[in-house]
Amino acid sequence: MSLDRKTILAQINTHMNRSGISNRQWYVGITSDIDQRLFHGHGVPRSSYWYIFREAHNADEARFIMDAYHKAGCKGSSGRGDDTSTIVYAYVTSAQTKE
Repeated sequence: MSLDRKTILAQINTHMNRSGISNRQWYVGITSDIDQRLFHGHGVPRSSYWYIFREAHNADEARFIMDAYHKAGCKGSSGRGDDTSTIVYAYVTSAQTKE
């Protein structure tokens, strides 16, 4: 189920704030395949780890959200995805993950 921009920002902000971890340690990106990108590509553990993902209404909304987090100091790729990249994800970078 896709969510609006305001809801996604609020949910990700809440999650990040709960972690107590600064923005500069978070990586934020977009994808069309969360399993492949987050868990296989970035190597994020599925349990007992700080990550979150939400589906936006469209790729432009997802890009807007991603850009907002990059401007707020989060890490991320300069990649813009494609028109199917509607999932915004965020995770804490560590020695066990790959940017």
